[in-house]
Amino acid sequence: MEVKQLYTNCLAQGAYYIAHNGEAAIIDPLRETAPYLQMLKDNGDTLKYIFETHFHADFVSGHVDLAKATGATIVFGPTAQTAYNSRIASDHETFTIGGLTLEVLHTPGHTLESSCFLLKNEAHEPVCVFTGDTLFIGDVGRPDLAIKSDLTQEDLAGMLYDSLRNQLMTLPDEVIVYPAHGAGSACGKNMSKETFDTLGHQKEVNYALQPLTKDAFVKELTTGILPAPGYFALNAAMNKTGYTNIDAVMAAGLKALSVENFEALSRAESTIVLDVRKPGDFAAGHVPGALFIGIDGQFAPWVGSVIKDIRTKLLLITPEGREEETVKRLARVGYDHTIGYLKGGFAAWEQAGKKITSVESITAEVFATRYATAEKILDVRKPGEFEVGHLQAAESRPLDFIEEWLPVQPQHLHVTLHCAGGYRSMIAASVLLRNGFTRLTDVQGGYGAISKAASLQPYLVAERTACAN
Repeated sequence: MEVKQLYTNCLAQGAYYIAHNGEAAIIDPLRETAPYLQMLKDNGDTLKYIFETHFHADFVSGHVDLAKATGATIVFGPTAQTAYNSRIASDHETFTIGGLTLEVLHTPGHTLESSCFLLKNEAHEPVCVFTGDTLFIGDVGRPDLAIKSDLTQEDLAGMLYDSLRNQLMTLPDEVIVYPAHGAGSACGKNMSKETFDTLGHQKEVNYALQPLTKDAFVKELTTGILPAPGYFALNAAMNKTGYTNIDAVMAAGLKALSVENFEALSRAESTIVLDVRKPGDFAAGHVPGALFIGIDGQFAPWVGSVIKDIRTKLLLITPEGREEETVKRLARVGYDHTIGYLKGGFAAWEQAGKKITSVESITAEVFATRYATAEKILDVRKPGEFEVGHLQAAESRPLDFIEEWLPVQPQHLHVTLHCAGGYRSMIAASVLLRNGFTRLTDVQGGYGAISKAASLQPYLVAERTACAN
């Protein structure tokens, strides 16, 4: 018996490869099918089933293309409806893979069709459970992504309470929990950096598995939920109805454009220049009007939070050699309309003598000398981060809510931005620049550097203790 967790750090996502006696199943595959096809070939396995724990909102699954390539059957849990051929399983229905058994456990709550899959060995003993977004390590799935007119997030949270207690918590403590996500995903709010654990240990440490009343559970689960990235609903729809083959998306996106062609295409109103270099590189110089979201940070969630429409045409400025990676990572979350990249990168733009915009970037020590006279300081971290500690003069303006607070910010004031380390504040700076702000300063290293600067210590406020996760 082989069980492989295929973890993708940039999405904090876990897919799973299960094989025994020449037959295989894959759970929650990513959109690009080539790695799975190669794995099947290398192992000499035949793919029998593709199991989907639910209609994913945070990435486009590879189930449709993988089924076409292999002839495998796509399996969803009860109540799912798809526009392509799939098997809608019933609760506790079983499927065999080379003598192993996978049992469907319907666990509505995160979404209505959400299901877990319990793997049993040839002796029919439970070994592990693939929990999708129902149960994470340290958390459970958010209940606000599948709202229907006759249901509220409180209704779904109540369903999740029952699913956890009636389906999962009755399993043996030694069963290994394999979730679909870990820390960094927007599908929960308190996920651990660990990517698997025993169910028994989760019963001890996971707040959602404690002896709470249903009312207390619902209140806890529905408090402090940040807005879902804008692409979530659209990704769920793509996973339900189907999508363009990723090879076609890659071919369209990997067009090397000259400076002249790039500049001409960038003038279209429906097109965004997306610069994915490092924050410092963007600050030093970038194409006017470009949006910064670095490829080396939490790329997909912030693309989805800032670029609301997945149909937006994108022109890329990337570090040389990372063009294909960028197009692929955009396609993973449904951004299928990349129309090319700047050949030669930003250096080609500079060499052509084109206009360049920059963002002033200063150290925490320099910021300390300006603190008393700063006109406006914006802390773009999440509310919980701000509560743990912040500068007295800083206003909490989370990047997650930038659409709400941006219109009421006075453009004539000099704005100093910081986040935790410098990534999110540069995203915010690029958005502000695109919206007419001209007097901006970014603090290098963010609050991490600010909190260590000796001359800023008198201006720090701590309100509560940070959470362990």
